[in-house]
Amino acid sequence: MDISILVNLTYIAASILFIVGLKMLGSPDTARQGNLLSASGMLLAVVITLLDQNIIDYRFIAGALLAGGIVGYFAATKVQMTSMPEMVAIFNGFGGIASLLVGSAEYVVSPLNNPALMGAIYLTVLIGGLTFTGSLIAYGKLSEVISGKPFLYKGQQFVNGLLLLTILLVGVNMIFVQGMISPNETLILLISLAFILGILFVIPIGGADMPVVIALLNSFSGLAACAAGFVITNNVLIVAGALVGASGLILTNIMCKAMNRSLANVLFSGFGAVSDSDTERSEEQGEVSPISAQDAYLILEAASSVLIVPGYGMAVAQAQHAVRELGELLEANGAEVKYAIHPVAGRMPGHMNVLLAEANVSYDVLVEPEDVNPIMETVDVCMVIGANDVVNPDAKENEGSPIYGMPIIEVDNSKTVFVLKRSMASGFAGIQNPLFFKSNTRMLFGDAKETVSTLVSEFKG
Repeated sequence: MDISILVNLTYIAASILFIVGLKMLGSPDTARQGNLLSASGMLLAVVITLLDQNIIDYRFIAGALLAGGIVGYFAATKVQMTSMPEMVAIFNGFGGIASLLVGSAEYVVSPLNNPALMGAIYLTVLIGGLTFTGSLIAYGKLSEVISGKPFLYKGQQFVNGLLLLTILLVGVNMIFVQGMISPNETLILLISLAFILGILFVIPIGGADMPVVIALLNSFSGLAACAAGFVITNNVLIVAGALVGASGLILTNIMCKAMNRSLANVLFSGFGAVSDSDTERSEEQGEVSPISAQDAYLILEAASSVLIVPGYGMAVAQAQHAVRELGELLEANGAEVKYAIHPVAGRMPGHMNVLLAEANVSYDVLVEPEDVNPIMETVDVCMVIGANDVVNPDAKENEGSPIYGMPIIEVDNSKTVFVLKRSMASGFAGIQNPLFFKSNTRMLFGDAKETVSTLVSEFKG
């Protein structure tokens, strides 16, 4: 058999694995198998490409696979669930810089009189560079190395417009003119501008919008890879990049709908910059009503329906296993237990789903806000564990709030609300939550894992 036929058949097999794996990722029951299939398809594509092109000695390929496997193993097994969003951001950045390096290498060795090729290289370098530095900023905000608040300054739109115009002119020079500045200077200038664009693109975005940014940067990394596939005429890279790019855009759209905001509003509104009026309003809320774990147990013991709403605070406390045990004890006591998952809960898409899956919580008891909100008044107890913005009543009551109009889990309509928090600090959006001051809300202060473990002990005792 002709080696080119074998390579193309292998690429087709890898593409099928990508598509089937991506389809399986759409269901929690098959997500792990889908991830394994997609990873197997990528491994197959990488190996056949490197061996076919005789790029490097197979011993180097084996060494790289071993090194990458070791890094991947430790990343998957040692990174805490609280750091998963940061790891995803870094992976997006690595994808972007890999595409940038491919495009840059091809630009150095390729003829400059091919507009189609130069256009593909231009997009590869631009999107790859933007994704790399944008992901680094997202990592910094998620890990709180830099402030999660939006960074805004006077003349910001003018600076951004001037930057985009300069990038466009560099693109015209690279693709069509090829004479205004030297090729090497063109490449260095484009890379520098792409890096700056990535920084200026993400740094004005508040931490509460990071789930959307993560999804969008994931899409950008796919688009950069797709463009790189056109640069090196590699079909499987085009397919894989297009799949990642399209799925990332779809997820971005889902995240925006979950917040009832447009993508433009997420990117350019400076959401999270709290005004003085917001601060004054937060000081006028009133007093909270704390409750002890022992008293909370008495209410839970008598409850016939309990809704658990997890948030990032549950991930920080690593309380998912204790929460699952409490849920099982409540069910054994005769209560109906559900887990309400908001699409933007946590700091990346699907963060809470992954967290609960790690604790072996059945997918059958996971519900979405639109499923539980209509019957919220019949719920005896809502336990809000480390969630904040996704249960904030200001989204439906305060027209002046930055989150007004955002669909939330309407726990304030239930009979009793338990809010498990370490303190009265605002959420990642930097907005005070009037839920804490409602007459049917009781605050369970302390570490979520310790609090839930105390409740578990009360049930067992």
